[in-house]
Amino acid sequence: MRVDAEVIRNESDGLVNRRIVLSCPGFEGFDPGQFVMLSAGARTDVVRFDPLLPRPMAIYRTARFDGGAEVEILYKVHGRGTELLAEARPGQRCRLVGPLGRGFELPQPGERALLVGGGTGVASLYELAVRARALSPVRVLLGARSASDLLGVGDFEALEEVGVEVATEDGTRGQAGRVTALLERELEAAGPARVYACGPTAMMRACAALASERMTPCVVSLENTMACGFGVCLGCAVPLTGEGFGLVCRRGPVFESHEIDWAGLP
Repeated sequence: MRVDAEVIRNESDGLVNRRIVLSCPGFEGFDPGQFVMLSAGARTDVVRFDPLLPRPMAIYRTARFDGGAEVEILYKVHGRGTELLAEARPGQRCRLVGPLGRGFELPQPGERALLVGGGTGVASLYELAVRARALSPVRVLLGARSASDLLGVGDFEALEEVGVEVATEDGTRGQAGRVTALLERELEAAGPARVYACGPTAMMRACAALASERMTPCVVSLENTMACGFGVCLGCAVPLTGEGFGLVCRRGPVFESHEIDWAGLP
């Protein structure tokens, strides 16, 4: 769907972290891991072409209303587009296209779901945790450089039947070090498990390697720059193992980790 969504809230979550809630008539639902293309800032009476392109944003969660839904998105301010988005006020409208892409498949009953998130990748995992907990034990492992960089921790901690652990590289919250250390410990537990990872490429690459060493399935959600979100611009191609390239917006953003040629990613 394409809609000029009304801004309901656009709030600071600490330092550069923010969350925006948009009212989207006609929005019928989404699969965990899907995303939307969101205009770089509110639409105004004067047409703006700088920045020209929308930004891909993971759908964090939604709240249904009669005839549509409020769509919540977590983001960080790190460039002109997100700076303009942070300036959007309630009542203004942002252009939204979505939901887009292929989302996560839920774990098999009894299969432990190990959700590993870093940076804005955390936003792709919340709805997965919500739906997976009815089928399997869920552990959410969140990582960041410091406590001020963490997103959504309180939301995950509020979920019943979901365990949450945090790692920060500077030790300001949770365990000191990288979130992959938490994953390594979880993978030592007995029983079937499945790893879901979204975050910086280096983090996902490490998660894929740890899972492979233990013969554990691993899926990743890639966060690539893209211009259209539905396969026209061809700007989000990633190298695949033994078969050329795949578009993150069409074949992904969720991939089995063994599908990705990690050596070919920057």
